[in-house]
Amino acid sequence: MAEGTVTTERWRGLWGQIAIVAPALIVVIAGFALAYHFVGPAPPDRVVMATGAPEGAYHAFGGDYAERFAREGITLELKNTAGSTENLALLRDPNSGVAVAFLQGGIGDANDGHGLAALGSVYLEPLWVFVRGQPPKLLSGLAGKRIAIGAPGSGTRKVALRLLTENGVTGETATLLEIGGAQAARALADGLADVAIFITSVTSATVRGLLARPGITPMSFDRADAYVRRNRFLSKIILPRGTVDLAADLPAHDLVLLAPAATIVVSPKLHPALIDLFLLTLRDVHRGGGLIEAPGAFPAPDYVTYPLAGAARRFHDNGPPLLQRFLPFWASNLADRLKIMLLPLITLLYPLFKLLPPVYSWRMRARVNRWYKQLQAIDDALRAGTITPAEAGREIDRIESSVEAVSVPPGFAASAYTLRLHIDFLRRGLAGKETMIP
Repeated sequence: MAEGTVTTERWRGLWGQIAIVAPALIVVIAGFALAYHFVGPAPPDRVVMATGAPEGAYHAFGGDYAERFAREGITLELKNTAGSTENLALLRDPNSGVAVAFLQGGIGDANDGHGLAALGSVYLEPLWVFVRGQPPKLLSGLAGKRIAIGAPGSGTRKVALRLLTENGVTGETATLLEIGGAQAARALADGLADVAIFITSVTSATVRGLLARPGITPMSFDRADAYVRRNRFLSKIILPRGTVDLAADLPAHDLVLLAPAATIVVSPKLHPALIDLFLLTLRDVHRGGGLIEAPGAFPAPDYVTYPLAGAARRFHDNGPPLLQRFLPFWASNLADRLKIMLLPLITLLYPLFKLLPPVYSWRMRARVNRWYKQLQAIDDALRAGTITPAEAGREIDRIESSVEAVSVPPGFAASAYTLRLHIDFLRRGLAGKETMIP
C-alpha cells in the first residue's frame, strides 16, 4: 500500500508541475505563432542581374558579385544585354525576372513611377572618343564624319547622342552608326568608321587595343568643366600618361576625360535581405579603388539617377548594420527576420516569469497544508474516539510516505522538515496512547 501511495503522490506532483508550466508554455507558443505571420519570408536562392556585353566591365564585375553570392548559397544569374538602356527596360518590366542591374549614370528618370531605387555608384566609366588621324579640339569638329555611337539599348548611345547634339552634331550633319563594343572598334580599325565612342572602364581590352593602334587617337576634353556643369551625372577625370600601360606608354600623353559612374539599381521586387547582401558585396569588390578611383571612394551614394534605397542610405552613412559586422550574412539575416519575435518574447515571458513563482509557491504551500489538514483530521478523530490507534498509525504512515515521495525545492525545505517533525510528534503521542490501552 505504501508503494502505491508513493507512486500516486509522485504522479500527483508531476501533474501539478505540468499544470503550472503547460498553460504558460501554450501562451508563449501561441504568441510566437501569431508573431510568425508578421515575419518576412526568407530571401530566394536565385536572383537575376542584368549586366551588359560579355566582354564588358559590367559582366566582369557581375562575375565577382556572383562568386560572393555563391558563398552564401545564392545563385546570382547574370543576363547579358546591349547595355544600360536595355537594363532599364528589364527593370521596369515586371515579367522580365530581372530584379537588379547595372545602369550608367545619366540613364533613366527618377520620376518614372516604377519604384526603382539605387544602391549607389561603384566606379567611374570614362567616355572615350577615338578618332582616325588627328582628333579635333571640339566635338563639333566631328560633323561630317562616320561616328559609331553605340548599339541600340546601350547607355553609350544615349550619352553620345546627348553630347553630340549639344555640339550641333546630329544625324543630319554626320553619319551616325548604331554599333558599339568590339564591333565599333573593328569598324574604326578597318576604316569603316571615322570615330567610335565608348563608355567603358580604363582596364577594358577594347580601350587598350585602340590606344596601342597606330593612326587612332583619343580625344581630350579641354572643356570638361563645362560638360560637367551642363550634365551633373558626369565627372571630370585626368588620366595621366602611361596609366593604362607603363611599358607601352599608354596613353602617350595626359588625357582629360568625362566619366559617368556605373550604378547599381534595383526594382521593388528584390528581397530586402538581398539588398543588404548586395551592399556588402559592392563594398568588398569596389572599396579597393582602381586606376582612376581612390581607395574607399566607392561604393558611394553620389552620381545616382534614382533615389537611394533606405538600406543603402543607412549603409553609406553608418556602414553595415551591427549584426552584419560580426555575423555571417545568413545568421544576421535570420536574426533580423526574427527580431519581431522579441516582442512576444518580452511581452509574454516577463509577466509569466513574474507570475510563475507566486503560483508555484502557492501550490507548494497548498500541498503542505493538505498534509497538515490530514494530520489534524487524524488527531481530531483520535480525540473523538472515532478511529483506533492502529488505524491512525496506518494513516500517519501513509502521509509520511507521501511526504518522502515528493521532492521539495530548497526554499520549501523548512516547511517540509517542520511537517515531518509534526508527523513524528503525532506518532509519539499515538505510541503513548497505545501503551495506555489495557
